[in-house]
Amino acid sequence: MKQTLQIRLGQQLAMTPQLQQAIRLLQLPAAELNLEIREALESNLMLEAEEETEPGLDSHDPDALPETGLREPSEATLGSDAPDATRLGEAIPVDERWEDTIGPSSSAAGGDRDRAIDPLENRASPDASLQDHLFWQLELSGLSERDRRIGEVIVDAIADNGYLTEPPQDLLAAVPHDLEVEADDIQAVLAFIQHLDPIGVGAQDPREALRIQIAALPDDTPHRAAAGALITDHLEQLGQGPSQHAALRRQLGIDQASLEAAIALIQTLDPHPGSGFGDTRTEYIVPDCMVRRMNGRWEVEVNPEASPRLRVNDYYASLVQRGDAGADNHLMRQHLQEARWLIKSLRSRNETLQKVAECIVERQQGFLEHGEEAMQPLVLREVAEAIEMHESTVSRITTQKYMRTPQGTHEFKYFFSSHVQTMDGGECSATAIRARIRRLVAAETPARPLSDSRLADILRDEGINVARRTVAKYREVMGIASSTDRKRLG
Repeated sequence: MKQTLQIRLGQQLAMTPQLQQAIRLLQLPAAELNLEIREALESNLMLEAEEETEPGLDSHDPDALPETGLREPSEATLGSDAPDATRLGEAIPVDERWEDTIGPSSSAAGGDRDRAIDPLENRASPDASLQDHLFWQLELSGLSERDRRIGEVIVDAIADNGYLTEPPQDLLAAVPHDLEVEADDIQAVLAFIQHLDPIGVGAQDPREALRIQIAALPDDTPHRAAAGALITDHLEQLGQGPSQHAALRRQLGIDQASLEAAIALIQTLDPHPGSGFGDTRTEYIVPDCMVRRMNGRWEVEVNPEASPRLRVNDYYASLVQRGDAGADNHLMRQHLQEARWLIKSLRSRNETLQKVAECIVERQQGFLEHGEEAMQPLVLREVAEAIEMHESTVSRITTQKYMRTPQGTHEFKYFFSSHVQTMDGGECSATAIRARIRRLVAAETPARPLSDSRLADILRDEGINVARRTVAKYREVMGIASSTDRKRLG
């Protein structure tokens, strides 16, 4: 085989650290973006939040900074008016392993574990888990040491939803042998735990959880006996809806009013007794953009709380020496480059967010003025073509980003929907059709609910050509029961 040399021309896309960072920041929701910015502020000495330090003031060396009257706001944001920082901006070489340095600094994460916690400090504490709540009750229960240790084994086998993950007889193997426990001992302690708070915890299925809760009610609770019978013998039949009410009345020998009262009593119970516990917190949505009507036009503004503005600390940037090869100078040069990249990436993210939001608002003015029934069909490709960006970029910037409008706060994805042809050759969005179905169902007569076929006919009369199966699909997506289940007798 003869060896030869060949020269070939080719192109390939290189994912630089700057591009990787820009793409990652583009898809971060507001909460994660703020966390990323806080970590960057802690780990990068060149960065500072714009609102934290007034231009022209620095506690390290006030005389080292230029006069504030010569500074433009845009230059102050980037820190480009520092003498050395201006010259070094383009000269600093790109470290190919720069992405390895992004993240929270180790000094910020450690070193505080042994610090004494101020009891008066205002800090949020995580919610107690279900197991912690049960262990706490066991400690206060007054059980013997033996029963308490059995109870700990049982609590360990209870899942977050409150159900026992193993049959009681299988828990014998997990109990220490020195306790000499029998199956009856497990059952006795389990029955005790099932009546702790929340009642029904430790049940093996929803039926058992409901049965424990109904049995714990006072004997004089109205309709308790009927509710207990429904849970024990007719739970599956009850789940089939109002169509089974006549059969249930005959089987239990009660009238419609008593049956509805028993069902209402069951609905006050919790088939998942552990659902109220966990480490979850209430997360509040921070809108990335705000839309308001000004001077007869809809204006879009990027929410500054969702993306705080950063700038380079001019004093620290001026300390960087071009020819100094020392470790400290190298670190400052690296921090300066990282700071400039981050600021540029954040600016690019906000500009893309602004463009996409303005494009959506331009096409959905009917929604802003009249509500979701006026929503127009829109797909990602249309926005991508309008702003001259790739469709994948639009997909990233519209995921988990929210827009506050006069019609409420909605995710960007909410404004995108497929279209259905109308009778006159036009288009109607799926969101608008769902809104019409919801309106028609809300106005129907309970004794004579509208079937899917009837809803399709009404929509067709309004000029929207939609099939019955499409109506059924939209109805199920909105969680609206079928006409049979919605029917209520007068």
